[in-house]
Amino acid sequence: MSQPLFEKVAFIGLGLIGSSLARVIVAQKLARHVVAATRSQKTLEDAKALGLIEQGYSDPVEAVQGADLIVLALPVRATQKILEHIKPHICAHTILTDVGSTKGNVVEAAKAVYGTHLPPGFVPGHPIAGSEHTGVHAGKVDLFANHKVILTPLPSSASWAVDKLIELWEAAQAEVICMDVEKHDEVLAHTSHLPHLMAFNLVEQLASREDNLDIFRYAAGGFRDFSRVAASDPQMWHDIFFANKKAILNAVDGFEQQLGIIRKMIENEDSQALMGLLGHAQAARQHFNHMLAQKPLMEKNKVTQQFTILPGNKTFQGKFTVPGDKSVSHRSIMFGAIAEGTTHVTGFLEGEDALATLQAFRDMGVSIEGPKNGEVTIHGVGMHGLKAPASALYMGNSGTSMRLLSGMLAAQKFDTVMTGDASLSKRPMERIAKPLRLMGAQIQTTGEKGTPPVSISGQQKLHGIHYDLPMPSAQVKSGILLAGLWAEGETSVTEPEPTRDHTERMLRAFGYEVKTEGHKISLIGGGKLVGTEIQVPSDISSAAFFMVGAAITQNSDVLLEAVGINPTRTGIIEILKQMGADLTVENERIAGGEPIADIHIRGSRTLKGIHIPEDQVPLAIDEFPALFVAAACAEGQTVLTGAAELRVKESDRIQVMADGLKTMGIDCTPTEDGIIIEGKGKIGDWSAVFTGGEIESHHDHRIAMSFSMAGLRSSGTINIMGTETVATSFPTFTELANKAGLAIQVSE
Repeated sequence: MSQPLFEKVAFIGLGLIGSSLARVIVAQKLARHVVAATRSQKTLEDAKALGLIEQGYSDPVEAVQGADLIVLALPVRATQKILEHIKPHICAHTILTDVGSTKGNVVEAAKAVYGTHLPPGFVPGHPIAGSEHTGVHAGKVDLFANHKVILTPLPSSASWAVDKLIELWEAAQAEVICMDVEKHDEVLAHTSHLPHLMAFNLVEQLASREDNLDIFRYAAGGFRDFSRVAASDPQMWHDIFFANKKAILNAVDGFEQQLGIIRKMIENEDSQALMGLLGHAQAARQHFNHMLAQKPLMEKNKVTQQFTILPGNKTFQGKFTVPGDKSVSHRSIMFGAIAEGTTHVTGFLEGEDALATLQAFRDMGVSIEGPKNGEVTIHGVGMHGLKAPASALYMGNSGTSMRLLSGMLAAQKFDTVMTGDASLSKRPMERIAKPLRLMGAQIQTTGEKGTPPVSISGQQKLHGIHYDLPMPSAQVKSGILLAGLWAEGETSVTEPEPTRDHTERMLRAFGYEVKTEGHKISLIGGGKLVGTEIQVPSDISSAAFFMVGAAITQNSDVLLEAVGINPTRTGIIEILKQMGADLTVENERIAGGEPIADIHIRGSRTLKGIHIPEDQVPLAIDEFPALFVAAACAEGQTVLTGAAELRVKESDRIQVMADGLKTMGIDCTPTEDGIIIEGKGKIGDWSAVFTGGEIESHHDHRIAMSFSMAGLRSSGTINIMGTETVATSFPTFTELANKAGLAIQVSE
């Protein structure tokens, strides 16, 4: 048997939580001896009969003798009395923890007993798990699985004690989070204590009615789900409500205030306001549950998902509609929010990046309906109608959201902070911060090397500037122009090379005059936007993976419908054609101010390497990871220069792609502003060029999707790590790729 985690564990109290943890310890042999002390002799006898403890005591002193872990699993108000009793019998190396729902009073109890010198092994804790049932028989070995356990280490807590408790709770399959005591009690007051108080109150209110039998008989599932917690132990909740009195009363005040707002909306039959509030609440729950669930894992750089692409004879065929253009989706929300009147959007990309933008504007008081099947309705608040968000705006993985919003927020009357996930937190933001400061903005990039979080002070009067972009960037250009909407005078941006012009096109669609003279784009501040209809075309950046997949696969035949072919985005088409791809653009038309077309690709001829023209680089900047895969399958050398921008995307895409290509047997040399790829293909030969291997995507969605397409010409299995961010831009990628002929398996 391997060395157990503890020699002896002593439980003081053995109800639902204590007996469940004891079950885990016994099942996984985490301790040589498990004992307990409680006033109920029957509980001790039952616990022994269940095999949870080997010995039970009525006196806690007997239980803690020689224990290296003591778990206080008793009512929070009994903590001080028990600590006074067992203090003389606790060893210096003993870990002392609890499972109470409040932490401030537990720490105060410990200080009352120990003074200011608390034991190094004292680490308060709170497993967030429960059941309607109580007592030793209610315990379950999986009670904590996929639930959170919050530890609140103190300045006096030793790291060895914290580490051992983390190991214990992770053995129970819980997610362990460390938090300070005050923050714990504040958070739990809102998320646990207030809902329980409301449930008890609602049941009491209805039970007091004369027709209470009918009320409960005909109650729907929502009432049953909500009121379930009112079946919890009244004594325990009585103690919690008093123990966390200050934080709970603050939560009650906030709830009463919000309830008053809803009451007024219903009383006044304010349909738009009520719909906006309900929609915001629904979206907030979905958005933050999903995005923040990934955040801790992303920040610890743990891989949360991987793709496995199986080798074999591949076909690649079909007619597909890829998701809506991400750039256009972002801007439709931003411009619709500050427009006067209503904006209706169809084809909206329901990926995490665009949803982060949508959520940010909901947090700033904009009423937004949807998205539902790609449809979104935005009730604009005008140029001066945005409101201060209650907390930091979380941008997830979206650099577009953060850079464009930097320009908009710099002109508002309120202060804001924008944060992002681990990937976004490494991306440079000084490139937009510097020109905004020249306009009079107060903006700070608080991370290392000018990275997020981004803090913006409101109340600043902006003035127009003429800015020469040092390198092509549609995001920086757009951020400056958006700040210019509120700035005094003219704001202009001159580009070294043309970049995507979605901002200019859409501002015009909303009725705002934008001038383009060669590489110079300008506007005058002080105008207004008017709500309109926006049809979002399919995203050419998403279509690019299928274009490359078809171009490198023999006898492929893929038709991509209604793809946006904005002339600032068509570099992927021109480069593939120059490499010899059988690619045609059909049925060209205009939708929502943007040109669209069907793109038809056949695998009728193999590719050849080229020196990529530098004037095409800004027009294909996001598509290069996919083009690198095409270059590896081509005959001869492909050379890319003038693409330094690739090094500061979601990852350093030049280095990350080079690393992955080398792993799979491709000879390539990264350079400061590009790459040289020695293609392994031969004209007329469709055999495998990749060997397979394990690829680290660095949580970059385009890296993950590009190497997925390499599976079409691989002799071995490809495992791609960190693929969860694919959902930011292409939620249906694996579904469509498998339908076309790839064999992608997804595992968490």
